[in-house]
Amino acid sequence: MPEGDTVWLAGRRMHDALAGRVLTQSDFRLPSLATTDLVGRSVLEVLARGKHLLVRTSDPGGAPALTVHTHFRMDGAWHIYTPGERWRGGAAHQVRLVLAVPDAVAVGYRLHDVAVVPTAEEDRLVGHLGPDLLGPDWDAEEAVRRLVARPDREIGPALLDQRNLAGIGNLYKAETLYLRGVNPWTPVGDVGDLPALVRTAQRLLRANRDRWEQVTTGSTRRGEHHWVFERPGKACRRCGTPVRVADQGEPPYDRLTYWCPSCQPLDPR
Repeated sequence: MPEGDTVWLAGRRMHDALAGRVLTQSDFRLPSLATTDLVGRSVLEVLARGKHLLVRTSDPGGAPALTVHTHFRMDGAWHIYTPGERWRGGAAHQVRLVLAVPDAVAVGYRLHDVAVVPTAEEDRLVGHLGPDLLGPDWDAEEAVRRLVARPDREIGPALLDQRNLAGIGNLYKAETLYLRGVNPWTPVGDVGDLPALVRTAQRLLRANRDRWEQVTTGSTRRGEHHWVFERPGKACRRCGTPVRVADQGEPPYDRLTYWCPSCQPLDPR
């Protein structure tokens, strides 16, 4: 699943391509929105809210502002093309939405949770989210407060819960816990310095938000981007112990979890 920094960068690219321009095409290829027409509306801004993407539009005739909401989930993506350029993001039947302005075409592939709502009612779709690690609403203290509300919960799924803090996916969960030396199965209440862990996660996302590569080790060399994520059986870069992988279940936040058993021991308590 794309992490918050990927969605943030996609939103910035779409904002640069669409904002301040009038829509010349809006093609919703979903039965529930097939008759929706945004042509003639101006794109005010495109922004990410955690892993959600919001395209805000206004109407020159004074009609209420509308927001187009999309979510990438595991496989969604937005691609930007020039008019007449060949689309290369997937098969034609995977296109869910096309938004075009005179000099750019945004094509949404395999998008999920597509909705159009009055901008004033966006909270119906994203109001449940916690502080956004890359947003203007970021509040580390509030994120910690939400996490400690359930002290017996395992820290792995707790970090993935977007109601606590918005933007962390499986990659940043694994890498943050490794860097802080915290075992993924540690109860939230037993994490030694939860504020520092939250700050580490935010620092990692901010460091990667301007590029598609997600680097947590500081090395951009191929194969050296991550400490433990997707490195099962390989030697820990610090101690040489084989990195382990296991399911950590708590629907809908059950994911494969990667960790070093030596650098991230589970407290025997």
